Amino acid sequence: MGRRDDLIARYADDLKNKCGMTPDMDLLTKVTIGCGPAIYNADASTVAATQESELELVKDNFLIKKLGLADGPQLREAIDQVIETYGRSERNKYRAVVYYMLTKHFGKEAVYG
Repeated sequence: MGRRDDLIARYADDLKNKCGMTPDMDLLTKVTIGCGPAIYNADASTVAATQESELELVKDNFLIKKLGLADGPQLREAIDQVIETYGRSERNKYRAVVYYMLTKHFGKEAVYG
């Protein structure tokens, strides 16, 4: 297994054990690949849920640009819901896991078709 496979296994474990959901491994793999080299950078691979600027980046760069959603309060509500599901006290909220849950939340799996 390569480094990316190890990370995908870690993300799947977080989804199962911290978020209480069974991951769609095909979608999780595609979302992880979509994150690009950020998954290998300690800072970029996680979402700083307490930083407003970070949450704005998730909204603008992922939800609006990648998933093609219209801006509105529902985007921020979804981000907050995902952070809550992951666990606010959870120190490492992996970007790929957050993006995966947001993709599922909005039913936008087809973006990764």
